[in-house]
Amino acid sequence: MSPIAVSDRRTHSIACIPADGIGPEVISAGVEVLKAVAAADGTFDMTFEDYDWSSETYKKTGKYIPDGGLDSLKKHDAILFGAVGAPDVPDHISLWGLRLAICQPFQQYANVRPTKIFRGTQSPLRNATHGDLDWVIIRENSEGEYAGQGGRSHRGMPWEVATEVSIFTRHAVERLIRFAFETAQSRPRKHITVVTKSNAQRNGMVMWDDVAADVAKDFQDVTVEKMLVDAMTCRMVLQPKSLDTIVATNLHADILSDLAAALAGSIGIAPTSNLDPTRQNPSMFEPIHGSAFDITGKGVANPVGTFWTAAEMLKWLGEKEAAEVLLQCTEQVCENGIVTRDLGGSAGTVEVTKAVCEQIRKAYETKSKSKS
Repeated sequence: MSPIAVSDRRTHSIACIPADGIGPEVISAGVEVLKAVAAADGTFDMTFEDYDWSSETYKKTGKYIPDGGLDSLKKHDAILFGAVGAPDVPDHISLWGLRLAICQPFQQYANVRPTKIFRGTQSPLRNATHGDLDWVIIRENSEGEYAGQGGRSHRGMPWEVATEVSIFTRHAVERLIRFAFETAQSRPRKHITVVTKSNAQRNGMVMWDDVAADVAKDFQDVTVEKMLVDAMTCRMVLQPKSLDTIVATNLHADILSDLAAALAGSIGIAPTSNLDPTRQNPSMFEPIHGSAFDITGKGVANPVGTFWTAAEMLKWLGEKEAAEVLLQCTEQVCENGIVTRDLGGSAGTVEVTKAVCEQIRKAYETKSKSKS
């Protein structure tokens, strides 16, 4: 009798939430390249389950996430998210109804946004080239300016009042800043810039500065700088080489990371990881470009941000080698000139996706030959 073969291949279960606009187009492309990487690598498998949670769902049912939806997500190892937002649904409803409704209950408190200039792409900064801009921005993702505290009264009256209360707790600030220092410590330069607005916001922001100073004592090998957010925008443009790891509040890092993506060449290539560093809940990975309804259905959406996001997801799942191959192959396709129009090219979503899949197969074939 033949022995029963026992497979030692790892399997990762991914929840896919394409959502709105170009989300379905780029998530479909992301799944295609992830399948190509898994097939070529041969040491792990990936399974995908689609969740039809979108603004169309909301308009039909009154909910983005059905009852019990979060419990369904918890069975997966990670979440691949497209974009949420529709012209006929107010943005604060779509954001709070879907994205934040996942991030906050799942304690995905570390929002990580790496930025670099890809080979084959061009930064709008005239003196910046590949290698000159290599940052990771770490954003507090659970409270702060997006805590949702406040309200409106006397609507429509001349004396109407609206409040938006920023919530900063030492617990949330410290866990995020410690994560940021650990990230800085793991990078070659071991350099971190703590960004606040503590000259004008003298309570929450000053606490941020105090907590950062306390945490810094545990990371003697990390060089620490402190900057005000307005000065930081100037430094990012004028002295990009001087920065490496950046940590800031929910609002400030949200804005700075979009600026960073534009300085790298296009918001279409930028990834995001919404991480629960405790790994008690699945983390969520998304490109930051938004739903982009102006190009939806035209086949021109840039999938590179999703590919980089997928690479970050693979790294989080422990597939570091496959993550590196995917990112390198994506960058190689850009260098080959197969890029969408936001990067100055004429290729469509499908063309870029096919090129990356082919590059992945070639990369693994080359690795296989070099080992034999």
